[in-house]
Amino acid sequence: MSTEMETPTPRRRLFVLLPLLVFLGLAGLFLAQLLSGRDVSEVPSALIGLPAPQTNLPPLEGSNLPGLDSKSFAGKVTLVNVFASWCAPCREEHPVLLALAQDKRFVMAALNYKDQPENARRFLGDLGNPFQAIGVDEAGRTAIDWGVYGVPETFVIGKDGKIAYKHVGPLTAEAARTVLLPQIDKALAAH
Repeated sequence: MSTEMETPTPRRRLFVLLPLLVFLGLAGLFLAQLLSGRDVSEVPSALIGLPAPQTNLPPLEGSNLPGLDSKSFAGKVTLVNVFASWCAPCREEHPVLLALAQDKRFVMAALNYKDQPENARRFLGDLGNPFQAIGVDEAGRTAIDWGVYGVPETFVIGKDGKIAYKHVGPLTAEAARTVLLPQIDKALAAH
């Protein structure tokens, strides 16, 4: 029986060091992201600056409002909010949308995502309706065209019919004041 230790081969050293090197590489990547100062909650949209997707959704039954039609965006700034009655963050942001609806410089429209009409009507009946048009996207196909990651999401459509800004997640009063309204102002000022 031999008590002498085996000398590690270069291959064995690499096998032992590889997990440590991978860990250090990932830790460095995460640290760089953390220290970059970039808002990690901001999800980029490939549609910014492009025309809003061709949309012609039927209206919410019993709402007495028109559906969502992208042709109606021309010549005015439109805020399009993607919501659903089953979405808890949509309830959180609803008071912010009601406050925004008081500003008559832009139109507020909605895309009702994968929802039952009676539930959407109840949601708006209980919380108030800030929208001037509501299109029903029962299957969620139109939301895919818009690049929706989940609900809620809010888009600013410029007078030229192009997507000027996209907010992912529930709007807070702070986000509406510091980010959304300046984006709306910029869209209103554009020729």
